[in-house]
Amino acid sequence: MKKLWGGRFKKKLDKKALEFSSSISFDRRLARYDVLGSIAHAKMLGKTKIITKSESEILVKGLKKILLSINEGKFSFDESAEDIHTNIQNELEKIIGETAEKLHIARSRNDQISLDIRMYLKDEIKNLRLKIKNLQFSVLRFARDNIDVIIPGYTHLQRAQPVLLAHQFLCYLEMLERDMQRFSDTFKRIDVMPLGACALSGTSLPIDRDYVTKVLGFSQISQNSIDVVSDRDFVAEVLADLAILSMHLSRICEDFILWATSEFGFIQLPDEFSTGSSIMPQKKNPDILELIRAKTGEIYGNLFSVLTILKGLPLSYNRDLQLDKPALFNSIDSVKDSLDLLSRMTPKLKINKENIEKILESEDLFAQDLMEYLIKKGLNRGKAHEVIGRMVRDYLDKDKKFSELKLDELKRYSDKLDLDVRNIFNIQVSVKSKKSYGGTNPRFVIQQLNRWSKRLK
Repeated sequence: MKKLWGGRFKKKLDKKALEFSSSISFDRRLARYDVLGSIAHAKMLGKTKIITKSESEILVKGLKKILLSINEGKFSFDESAEDIHTNIQNELEKIIGETAEKLHIARSRNDQISLDIRMYLKDEIKNLRLKIKNLQFSVLRFARDNIDVIIPGYTHLQRAQPVLLAHQFLCYLEMLERDMQRFSDTFKRIDVMPLGACALSGTSLPIDRDYVTKVLGFSQISQNSIDVVSDRDFVAEVLADLAILSMHLSRICEDFILWATSEFGFIQLPDEFSTGSSIMPQKKNPDILELIRAKTGEIYGNLFSVLTILKGLPLSYNRDLQLDKPALFNSIDSVKDSLDLLSRMTPKLKINKENIEKILESEDLFAQDLMEYLIKKGLNRGKAHEVIGRMVRDYLDKDKKFSELKLDELKRYSDKLDLDVRNIFNIQVSVKSKKSYGGTNPRFVIQQLNRWSKRLK
């Protein structure tokens, strides 16, 4: 197998060393981008008369033939090739002969791989944003379909206050929107054209970097040749974005897993996304949600793997950078699968309203409403908090209800308490009483649902 660098050596690379250093098993997914970059480079070489117009046209014609075979899934990847660049270069030589040698003028694999990864990530970020948006649509539809459902909200996994289910699903939308924004911001730093940096110092040949930048659709051109061949900040940044997105998906899954337990009983998971037990026939296990949750650890590991690779590298390019790609590809594939699965699963969740209503009978959910009742009657926050705390201790902790207290019993705690306090023990009243913008008041929630409908369209 012909190498792009063999002239300096008398002996062939050891077979085991070749296997150890080969990247064709994973960088083959960059094949399309490698060819597109080469086409732009070949056109530039002809335009600047570094090679003849005829040679440029022969290169482009041969590369387009390879691109067609890649797009049709017919390209033969040679496992003995050192990397995807060598594989394509050798294939081009088979098609057009010695003219193929002209393609690598004024280019190194160092700036070439930077280009390939950047082009790949520009497309993948667009794909990820689309899949996030699909999940947002599913979440929004579920929230709208269940606008009348009230659930207990939790802090510390302890029942806290009644909230609209749609309000919690709006929380998921906000989390996912921050992920969208992070990817958009990262895209700007990826969108830098590196060709022309060559190995690390540029070239003495009269190349036209602006032309290549325009042909390949980049918004800017790299400013420092040493930096651009050694920079993998953008890979680490994408992995960080994926890690945060994966964390959000894991938290959503954790809510669904808890809600599907017999102890909560808020929802039923769809059969299509559940599995059973080989020994317990009654089981319906949330395996898909659990695997999405578990993938988060793997994705965190990929981020730390790349950060660790980068932390000790002297400038400029080092072969260590070859190993950023398995981690990157794995994280992208895992997150895309997770997004697709959650998008398909969410609309099929079933609400167990009866179970939820039983839990909402607990009067500890109205403790803050009682405290704010006293504050409106003139008590300071500290005193109001103390009064309700004593009532909880004396009644709720003993499985007695606030709503059954008589007037004289209420007055023992505070002369501000009256029988009208009984009006508070209603979940509809509770959620409607929230007046702060962004809260769980149905009026605000409907406004937010409408805002999201317009935004996602």
